[in-house]
Amino acid sequence: MSRAIEIPAADGTIDAHVFTPGSAKGPLPAVVLFTDIGGLRSCYHEKAQQIADNGYAVLMPNIYYRDVHGPVVPKGKSFRDPDVRSVLFGYAGHLTLEALSRDFAALLKCIDTEAEFADGKIGVVGYCMTGAFALRMAAEHPERVAAAAGFHSANLAKADDPNSLVHVVGTIKGRVYLGHADKDDLLPPDQIARLDEALAKAGVNFTTELYKGAAHGFTAKDAPSYDAAADALHHKRLAMLLEETL
Repeated sequence: MSRAIEIPAADGTIDAHVFTPGSAKGPLPAVVLFTDIGGLRSCYHEKAQQIADNGYAVLMPNIYYRDVHGPVVPKGKSFRDPDVRSVLFGYAGHLTLEALSRDFAALLKCIDTEAEFADGKIGVVGYCMTGAFALRMAAEHPERVAAAAGFHSANLAKADDPNSLVHVVGTIKGRVYLGHADKDDLLPPDQIARLDEALAKAGVNFTTELYKGAAHGFTAKDAPSYDAAADALHHKRLAMLLEETL
């Protein structure tokens, strides 16, 4: 059960989708789902609906709304195609920290006004590059975000990066879950250790789990790296996190 909505934002209008269980009655706890770098597409609609079916209203925005409306990967093409990759990296370059902050505010305002969403705290989850988005939203809005999760996240804690998450996680008040692929060149062990140390020093309630044998993108059904067992575990862990916090 989903509907398309448009969200006014400082930089334009965010096209987004709201997912609810088929048996939904009344407002439900809100969960924001940020897609991976491939943007809106069928496998993420399926993922959002699976989360919603556990009793949530899921808001899935188009992270690239500044550049394009709706799906960004042309039919019959793939993120792995060089011409598509270059376009998506260009779009992703517009997602500065300041732009993300403005988007977070717009999404929270939407949650506060749309009928599907209950009042109170929310959950947020991101994949690939948006695992960092989920943690930043939790850090920037600690009073609102009760749970933040990232799966096969990328570049969370590069050494000597002035914009690294290690500098902002200290404000997080919600619970954090990070599910990492153990064959992920985009998040090597030193970055995992660096972020874990920052979270621990800040006193954040967090869990880090290594998905043995999984590669980057293990939850994306349209990727060669898709791993059904790891994907099922991701849904189990996320459901547990949301149930215990929301």
